[in-house]
Amino acid sequence: MTSTLRLIIAALIAGLGLTAAAPALAQANVDTDTLNKLGGVIRWSGVVTSLLVIAGAWTLLRLLGRFVNAFSNEFSSRRLTLQKLSILTQFFIYIVTTAVVLLLSFRLDDTALALIGGTVAVAVGFAIKDLVASFIAGLIVMLDRPFQVGDRVTFGGEYGDITAIGLRSVRMQTLDDNTITIPNSKFLSDITSSGNYGALDMQVVMDFYIASGQDIDLARNIINEAALSSRYVFLAKPVVVLVTQWVSDYMSGVRLRLKAYVLDTRHEKSFETDVNMRVLKTFQDKQIAAPSIDGRTPVSIERVNGR
Repeated sequence: MTSTLRLIIAALIAGLGLTAAAPALAQANVDTDTLNKLGGVIRWSGVVTSLLVIAGAWTLLRLLGRFVNAFSNEFSSRRLTLQKLSILTQFFIYIVTTAVVLLLSFRLDDTALALIGGTVAVAVGFAIKDLVASFIAGLIVMLDRPFQVGDRVTFGGEYGDITAIGLRSVRMQTLDDNTITIPNSKFLSDITSSGNYGALDMQVVMDFYIASGQDIDLARNIINEAALSSRYVFLAKPVVVLVTQWVSDYMSGVRLRLKAYVLDTRHEKSFETDVNMRVLKTFQDKQIAAPSIDGRTPVSIERVNGR
């Protein structure tokens, strides 16, 4: 639009009293210029080709998935290796497809490259924000050492052994043989409980309940003897049986709490099973009764503990 034509239109607008419409026309010109610039950046012939490239990548991913499933069923021992290779191949296809689509669909001059680079930088910044936080937290965990590799730890409702401490995450092996990965940043704000803190031995606490009026001394001796004679007990540290009166809303009794150390954290559950089996059997032989409701129904230890 020439300058003469612009003056004529301005004069017509002023003569018709449409001065208020001038900003709208200016905005329309800006939008038109933006569309023209955008149209100049996009290579429309390449967009069609890009659609074909995306369709080819999708087909390739489908074929890859079927290939992996078929060979995983045929060679089950190699299933995990095939799945790892499949994931790496998928990421490679995604990256190559994205690069090809960008090159075909856009005319990448300095302005376009700056725009794409800025967008990618912002996206990467948001993506690695948690990674950087976990990295810094990993350094703090290594210096502060709230736990060590091999410790039996309670964290976030999970209980197990720490198997690895990395710069990004900590791996825990639960007693159910599950591997849990925990970001290091979680340890900066949550409470961590370590049962042994670098030592092989660890204290194990077991509760036993008997009814009121039973022979407390006999029950205490039975528990103490069962702990001391276990092959998993660590005799270098004391074995203690604490006695307290126990009262609930509907019954009462006596709680005998055993505190003993196991030789190795790996034998914690074996130690608990060994002691409980012998104590409960001896209680039955000696007719030491568990707490009961109204003196009639014996209550199991599991029920008393709420498990």
